[in-house]
Amino acid sequence: MAEYSIGDALKGFINKSKLKNGIRAVQIEEVWENLMGKTIAKYTDKIEIINQTLFIHTTIGTLKQELMYQRVQIIERINEIFGEKIITQVVIQ
Repeated sequence: MAEYSIGDALKGFINKSKLKNGIRAVQIEEVWENLMGKTIAKYTDKIEIINQTLFIHTTIGTLKQELMYQRVQIIERINEIFGEKIITQVVIQ
């Protein structure tokens, strides 16, 4: 029987479970301010991931427009931070 560290076992469990997207969304929320800046982070209400699509919720119209222009950069930055292709599309709501 192979021995695994607790960290490796948890990574394996998360990668196979349905919790993966929820955990990734929380991780993105944690780095969101550093990624996008304080102002954008302050007015972003919710971030979630469904099937490699990042959903960003905000009620500020001008922020929605700004985020629409930055979709490609958001995808690139997030994927770069996590070192893998976890986001392929961004939807602003």
